[in-house]
Amino acid sequence: MTTITQLQTDRAILDADLSMTNQTRLFFTTLLQAIDEQTVITGSGSPEGVVEAIITQQYMDTTGAAGAILYVKRDADIAGDKSQGWILV
Repeated sequence: MTTITQLQTDRAILDADLSMTNQTRLFFTTLLQAIDEQTVITGSGSPEGVVEAIITQQYMDTTGAAGAILYVKRDADIAGDKSQGWILV
C-alpha cells in the first residue's frame, strides 16, 4: 500500500524555470501509483501464473462463470514468481 505525503504548502511547487520541484514530482508519482494500485485488472481466465500484481490488487475474469469472477492478490510472490499468489473470492 502506498502512503501519500502531503505537499508542503510553504514550499514552491514549481522551480524558476516552471518545471516541477522534486517534492511536486514525488507527490504526483506517488499519487498515480496509489491510483494504479486500486485499479481492477481485467482479463479472460484465471490470473494465476499469468498476471503480475502487488498484494491486495484485484482481478476480474471477464469470461468467468458465477463464483469464479473476482480474484485478489494475496501473496507477493511464490518462489519469486510475481504472477502467482492469487486467490478466488
